[in-house]
Amino acid sequence: MSTMQVYKPTENHVKIIGRTHSFNDVLWLALSGSGVEFSFYGRAARITLEGDDIAVTGNNLARIGISVNGRRVIDDQVDQEFRSYTVFESETEQLVTVRVMKLSEAAMSTVGIREIAVDAADGIQPTPPQVHTIEFIGDSITCGYGVDDEEALHSFSTATEDVTKAYAYLTAEQLGADYSMVCYSGYGIITGYTENDQKLTTHLLPDYYEKVGKSEGKFGGRLLPQEVPWEFSRFTPELIVINLGTNDDSYTKDDPAKQADYAENYVAFLKKVRRNNPDSTILCTLGIMGDRLYPHLEQAVARYSRETGDSRISTMRFEVQLEADGYAVDYHPSQATHRKAADKLTAEIRRLMSW
Repeated sequence: MSTMQVYKPTENHVKIIGRTHSFNDVLWLALSGSGVEFSFYGRAARITLEGDDIAVTGNNLARIGISVNGRRVIDDQVDQEFRSYTVFESETEQLVTVRVMKLSEAAMSTVGIREIAVDAADGIQPTPPQVHTIEFIGDSITCGYGVDDEEALHSFSTATEDVTKAYAYLTAEQLGADYSMVCYSGYGIITGYTENDQKLTTHLLPDYYEKVGKSEGKFGGRLLPQEVPWEFSRFTPELIVINLGTNDDSYTKDDPAKQADYAENYVAFLKKVRRNNPDSTILCTLGIMGDRLYPHLEQAVARYSRETGDSRISTMRFEVQLEADGYAVDYHPSQATHRKAADKLTAEIRRLMSW
C-alpha cells in the first residue's frame, strides 16, 4: 500500500457539505448531514476519522455513513479516538465518488475527518457543486430521529437516527440541491419540548443559529461547536426551509397568550435569518407531528412581511402523519411519512422557485 497518497479534507481536495469547522488540521462535523464528498480515479481509498471526548463513553455516539458511488459501505458509531476505514479496493483503476457524512445529530456528539488516503495517480478532487442550494432549519423531524427503529414506544438513540431517510435530505436529493442542515431534537422557537408546562429555554434554536453547532461533544476534546461563530459567506442558500413549532406546541397547547408569544418570537427569528441571508427565499413549514400552531406561524409570517416589506417568504402546511404509515421512536415520523413529506415539499419548492 506504499502508493497511497494522503490528503487533508480541505476545500481544494473535497466538497464540504453543511456546516463544518477545521480545528488542528481535522475537519469537524457536528450537525446532521455534514460531511465531505470527493472523487478519484484509482484502486483504493481509506478514510481516517477522529472521535470526540464522547467517543469513549458509549453514550449516544456519533453515527457516520460512508458511501461509495452512491452505495453506503460503512455505517458505524465512532467509539474510539482514531478509526480508519478502507472504503474501496480494486485490482483495476476505477472512477470512484466517496461521501463521508454524519448521520446523527449535533447535540450529543461530534466527529472529525482526519485524513483521506487514496491509491490514485491524480489524487482526489472535490465533486462539482449541485445546481441549487437549500438550508433546512428544524428539530428532530429534520434530524431523522429514530427513523431506523419503527417502534413508537422505544427511546431515542443516535444509533437509530439517520438524516438521509428524513424529509429534508430526501427533498434536497429530489431537487439536485446542495444542502446545509441546522437541526436539533427537542428544540423550538420559545421553548424546547416540555412535559411540565414550563418553558425549556436551554433548547431554543435561535440561540444557536449563528454558531457552527451545539453539542456536548468537543472538537478535538477541547472546543465546543457553540463557541465557534458560523461564517454565513461559506454557504449561500437560494432557499431556506424552516420547520419549527412542534416542540413549542408542547408548551403553548391551546393557550392564546402562549401561542402569541410563539408568533412574536418567530418574527424575531425570521429577522435574524434574513439578516444573515439577505438574498434567500424563505419557506416556513409545520405540521408533520401536529399542526395546531400553524395558523400562528402564518400570522407571524404575515406580520414579518408587514413590518419589513420582505415578500420573499411564504408558508406551507405539511399533512399530519397517519397511524397507517407507522411511527418511529417516540411517535416520530416513519420512513413512509418522511417520503410523503419530501414529495409534498419538493413539489412546493418546484412551484415556488421554478426549479
